[in-house]
Amino acid sequence: MPDPVLVVGAGPAGLMLAGELRTAGAEVVVIERLEQPTGQSRGLGFTARTMEVFDQRGLLPRLGDVGTTDRGHFGGLPLDFGVVPGAHYGGKHLSQARTEAMLESWATDLGADIRRGQELVGLTDRGDFVEAQVRGPEGVHPLRGCFLVGCDGGRSIVRKAAGFAFPGTDATMKMFLADVRGCELRPRPIGETLPGGMVMAAPLGDDVDRIIVCERGRPARRRAEPPGWDEVAAAWQRLTSEDIRHGTPVWTSSFGDASRQASEYRKGRVLLAGDAAHVHLPAGGMGMNVSIQDSVNLGWKLAAEVLGWAPPGLLDSYHAERHPVGRRLLTNTGAQGLLFLSGSEMQPLRDVLTELMRYEDVARHLVGMVSGLEIRYDVGPGGHPLLGRRLPKLELTRQEGPVTTTELLHTGRSVLLNLSDDESLRALAAPWAHRVDIVTARPRGLAADNPLAGADAVLVRPDGHVAWVAGPREEVHEPLSAALHRWSGAPLPEAAHAR
Repeated sequence: MPDPVLVVGAGPAGLMLAGELRTAGAEVVVIERLEQPTGQSRGLGFTARTMEVFDQRGLLPRLGDVGTTDRGHFGGLPLDFGVVPGAHYGGKHLSQARTEAMLESWATDLGADIRRGQELVGLTDRGDFVEAQVRGPEGVHPLRGCFLVGCDGGRSIVRKAAGFAFPGTDATMKMFLADVRGCELRPRPIGETLPGGMVMAAPLGDDVDRIIVCERGRPARRRAEPPGWDEVAAAWQRLTSEDIRHGTPVWTSSFGDASRQASEYRKGRVLLAGDAAHVHLPAGGMGMNVSIQDSVNLGWKLAAEVLGWAPPGLLDSYHAERHPVGRRLLTNTGAQGLLFLSGSEMQPLRDVLTELMRYEDVARHLVGMVSGLEIRYDVGPGGHPLLGRRLPKLELTRQEGPVTTTELLHTGRSVLLNLSDDESLRALAAPWAHRVDIVTARPRGLAADNPLAGADAVLVRPDGHVAWVAGPREEVHEPLSAALHRWSGAPLPEAAHAR
């Protein structure tokens, strides 16, 4: 048995990665410093793309009813997400604590070993394995893994211990985040820009409001402990003239507008995902979502490397694909921060951008950026619009009965959609049937605007992104064989797959 993958951090990124690794058959040990989850609801839902990701693994039923809304914003300016088919601003009123509990239950059910009360204090990449030094109740002990992934947040010990460069800018403002009971605040769900800064208030139910307070002219400082309620309430009063000191805080926290990204996401056998790889202003609620999507991109590739079937370059494609996404995240949230947090000098730009957002092309561009639906990876040659993009949730008909494209990805394997019922296609892909599900199906109600229009066959990676598309009358044999080799490794010998 190979050594397990060591994942440091049991937040959304670490738990998603643990579940992905186990889905793909790799052993994983998660090391988490906290003995119990915090229960704090920092994230309040997830984007359209993350909802698709959860649907790909059959996780949405674990969350119960998930409501969505088309009403969103970009930097506090209202944005209609309904201009993009299948897009929405996010699953509503789903606390990060609830999402983490769901992911931990899923990963544990799959056999992930989650060890709480264990803190990473050092690591050494030995070339053939990684040795971690872990401090637990009985002292410091070594732990060996085939790879180690830092999912341990913006102050990542893994990133520092492994020597990853982390260029960018430090925080310039101090900001507060809190859930408070008993204040009966006027809703300000997308934030309100005031002369001294910005405030947000959103009801969470049970007489609890989520508040954010961003005060200009107050320099950032590092904190060892969360801010006191008196400090948060005083900042709120300075901006709004409202006295909320009588409220009862559920919890308080602080954050800043630092913007940094690791120069590389992999150094030998050590990798980074989530906030360990990128920190930014939490504008638009995108941080947890990009972190989860980092893990979905990495999980199947890392499992392939551990299990010995990864083709050359597969694991390195994690950095190649996700580093540009992280860089765009910093640009996006930085732009939103300027709109949100600047003073009256920014109002002309807000007014012009509000005008531009009435144009559908502009709105579609911003919706794609915020929702995560715009991401396109370089997967090779081809001109079909789906190539490199995520395959949206679509209904298909097949001999066994109806199925959706997300249901086909529940196994965490690649899927070859044979949309033309081509027997030669099935024969060509048969040597990869141990890693690729070959599905003969047709889209339900195929119309000209269906994403699968003009496709006779589609190869979908385990993360839901399209790796190859064949149109009518296109030569299939060599391009499909190349795509299968690139994303699914070597085929089984003929005698083996014929059995």
